[in-house]
Amino acid sequence: MDAAADLMYASGVAGTSLDAVMAASGTSKSQLYHYFADKDDLVAAVIALQTERVLQSQEPQLHHLDSMPGLRAWADAVVASQARQECVGGCPVGSLAAELADSPRARTLLAASFEQWESFLVAGFTAMQERGELVPDVDPHDLATSVMAALQGGLLLADITRTTRPLRLALDLALERIASLHRPPRSGPSRRAAAATSARTPRRS
Repeated sequence: MDAAADLMYASGVAGTSLDAVMAASGTSKSQLYHYFADKDDLVAAVIALQTERVLQSQEPQLHHLDSMPGLRAWADAVVASQARQECVGGCPVGSLAAELADSPRARTLLAASFEQWESFLVAGFTAMQERGELVPDVDPHDLATSVMAALQGGLLLADITRTTRPLRLALDLALERIASLHRPPRSGPSRRAAAATSARTPRRS
C-alpha cells in the first residue's frame, strides 16, 4: 500500500500499473491478489492510506481548531509543510480526487475522506459557537467547507506556481472571514451579572 500510494502520488492512478506496484514493493502477483481483488480495490486502500497520512501530518493542530490562534497555527503548519516539500505534488487526497472524480466508488470514498478532514474544523467552529465566540447564525459545516475549499484551491495553485503564496493568501482570506464572525472570549462576569451583584450589595454610609 505504501508503494502504491507513493507511485500514484508521483505518477497518477492511470500512470501506475499493478506491475509497477509489485516491482516497487517486492511482492508477487499472488501476494497482491491475495489482498486486493483488482486495481480498484488497491486504489480504495490508497485513498484510505493517503487520508490517514494527511491527517497525521497535521497533528496536533487539527485538535486545536477551536480558537483563532489555533486556526492560524494550523494554517501556518500547512504552509510550512508545503514549503518544506517545495510545493511539489499538491494535496495527496486532492490529487486523487481530481483524477478519480468520475469513478462512483472512488468519489464516494474521497467524499468521506474530505468529510473526515472537515470534521475537525466543524468541531472547532461548533466549540467556538457554544462558548459564544462565534456568531450564532452561521453554520459551522458551511464555514468548514469554505475553509477546505480555500485550502484545496491554494494547494493546487501552490503546486502549479511552486510557491506557497497562493496557499497563504487563500488561507488568510478564509481566516479573515472567520475572524469577522468572531466574538472575543468572555472574561469575568457579564455586565448584567455585574449589575445584579451591584444591586444586591448595600451601599456604605
